[in-house]
Amino acid sequence: MTDTPRGPAVALIGLRKVFGDRVAVDGLDLEVPRGQVFGLLGPNGSGKTTTIRMLCGLLEPTAGTAIVAGVDVTTDPEAVRRKIGYMSQRYGLYDDMTVAENLRFYAEVYGLHGRARAERLEAHMAALGLDARRDQLAGTLSGGWKQRLALGCATAHRPQVLFLDEPTAGVDPAARRTFWETIHALAREGTTILVTTHYMDEAARCERLAFLSRGHLIGVGTPAEVTRQFGEESIEDVFIQLQRRDEGSAAWAAGAHSGRRRSGRCSGRSSSRCVATG
Repeated sequence: MTDTPRGPAVALIGLRKVFGDRVAVDGLDLEVPRGQVFGLLGPNGSGKTTTIRMLCGLLEPTAGTAIVAGVDVTTDPEAVRRKIGYMSQRYGLYDDMTVAENLRFYAEVYGLHGRARAERLEAHMAALGLDARRDQLAGTLSGGWKQRLALGCATAHRPQVLFLDEPTAGVDPAARRTFWETIHALAREGTTILVTTHYMDEAARCERLAFLSRGHLIGVGTPAEVTRQFGEESIEDVFIQLQRRDEGSAAWAAGAHSGRRRSGRCSGRSSSRCVATG
């Protein structure tokens, strides 16, 4: 990592994203310090993935400011993408390419070439335990090894900030533990990690957490601070509380919408002639 700017790794001011008439993220204010493992949590539909995609320059914010690695996402998304790594919840490797070929491809995409790329990838494969599998096709790897390779592809260029969107979904517990040991090793080397997860044991491994609910930031702090804010005993209890709250709000909204559609206006004297007006 070079040209590391001062200040927080990620700074959000009034970040907002609207899709049609749906507000996915609303007025998000948040800072993530450099070199920290930071968890972004919340039920499905809370705005986590939308937020990460905006921070990666993959979605244009509707309003607000997002600074990542010292670069404004709204004005120079290409520069942001050169300074970050992104590992999504979707499988993004090329099955018909070997481990080494996948790593070389992604390293080149991120701007590494020639001797610098070769030297970096040799050390990188050794650090991740991938050197013995360099000639194996990615499609024949187990889930845990595919995950490790995907992480290697996302960090081949030594990004300043690494975004992980539910990276361990469907991976066995042993592989998840190894993955998190690698994550903390990257953080000790100076990489800032922002991760979303539905595994509460993983959330407890984060230094700080931010909870989203229906597009709003409703809690931030260390795991111990967040549980105190919500009056719960564990991060899992906080998550369940938010999920029930969001499901209740969604059910109420659906009922209200249905009621409006049925209400309508009556024609003539008999209520049996009422017609719905959407």
